[in-house]
Amino acid sequence: MEVFEAFRKRHSYRYGYTDQDVSREDLVRIVEAGMLAPSGKNCQTTEFVIIDDKNTIKEISQMHPSNQAMQQAKAYIACIVNKEPPAVYEGLAFEIEDCAAATENMLLAITALGYASVWVDGWIRDPQRNKKISDLIGLSDSKVIRIILPIGVAAKEVSQPPKKDFTQRAWFNSYKKSS
Repeated sequence: MEVFEAFRKRHSYRYGYTDQDVSREDLVRIVEAGMLAPSGKNCQTTEFVIIDDKNTIKEISQMHPSNQAMQQAKAYIACIVNKEPPAVYEGLAFEIEDCAAATENMLLAITALGYASVWVDGWIRDPQRNKKISDLIGLSDSKVIRIILPIGVAAKEVSQPPKKDFTQRAWFNSYKKSS
């Protein structure tokens, strides 16, 4: 799939998945796409845990009763950052931004490979949920799951929602939005 087609087709998928598994080869390709994302000062701090163990998937799937994608995922990818990231430039850390860039690359790869996913961020911020999943994957106390991606083959056809027109969100040389 051409990259601009992936941009147009990528959407947040919160519905059920088919019974088709996600191959380890594809999971590796997806995470490699994430690893190719830019990172602040090229520190490459975002780490990943690919979850494809059926028992672990079952435990995680039961934790989110309102999101079918989380309930029926065939695999998950957890994006890991330091709880206390070190400053890398003028006293600033960029691990959240780095994780976000990696996540977008992975979402585009997921789309290009014919799978569907949703960026799960707010739900995983709950300390109890995060701790439970962290314990399941053996994460040290110095790390935190920042984003988790459920992955599978979409059981329902969904399109990207309409986006605002270019002229409503972008300008050349100066900001021109009227109040």
